[in-house]
Amino acid sequence: MGRVSGRSCIVTGAAQGIGRAIGEALLDEGADVCFADINAAKVAEVVRDTQAGRNGRAIACGVDVTDRTQVSEMIAKTVAAFGKLDVKFNNAGVNKPMNFLDVTEENWRMIMDINGLGVMIGMQEAAKQMIAQGTGGKIINTASIASRQGYDNVAPYCASKWAVVSLTQSGARDLAKHDITVTGFAPGVVATEMWEDVDRDLMAIGAAERPGQAMEEFAAGILKGRVAKPADITGTTTFLASADSDYMTGQIVMIDGGMTLV
Repeated sequence: MGRVSGRSCIVTGAAQGIGRAIGEALLDEGADVCFADINAAKVAEVVRDTQAGRNGRAIACGVDVTDRTQVSEMIAKTVAAFGKLDVKFNNAGVNKPMNFLDVTEENWRMIMDINGLGVMIGMQEAAKQMIAQGTGGKIINTASIASRQGYDNVAPYCASKWAVVSLTQSGARDLAKHDITVTGFAPGVVATEMWEDVDRDLMAIGAAERPGQAMEEFAAGILKGRVAKPADITGTTTFLASADSDYMTGQIVMIDGGMTLV
């Protein structure tokens, strides 16, 4: 029996990268998982590709995490399929590098809406469902090394991930009385599609001269000597979704290979 057998989970941003890996790891450990993403077609394909041979059940849901109605409908769909909601991963996020002096209001609002407001709405709507059930639950937010240190070409992203830490702490304090824990994890440099996009954007703004340069420079400060793979993250995320972390709340776990020591 897996560590999360019988648990009903939602993972947003699950069409690729860390989110997909989180969902697949939960399935392997016996959870039922709603893979949710703004790219409904892609996340449906993920579910078709990953369902076979897994220990849990999976459904797909298209969702804009900044739209409260869509988030509420996603939770209702999950409860209809699996009977309840036990664990909510607020993982959806974006980054669009710009040099600090060039950051626009549009860039700021886009990143803060998805990475900040989207997390708050996801926490609120998940908590409402968990409170109605009366059985407690777990809310898990994706932060970043950028939640602990500012970087010059991604200022709005850093600000949004600092917001995730604050929301995690605030939610933990408010929801403890309902037996709902709120935790988070902070990845460092992870080899995913998102980093490929960031790499191209950094070249476009003159912050890197060749493909892969930005990742190489970041990786130089990693004590483990390499960038992470999504599979390096999922041991911790499954732990946070399991009963093993029941006495843990309000905390952010760094998973960065020793890049940021705090």
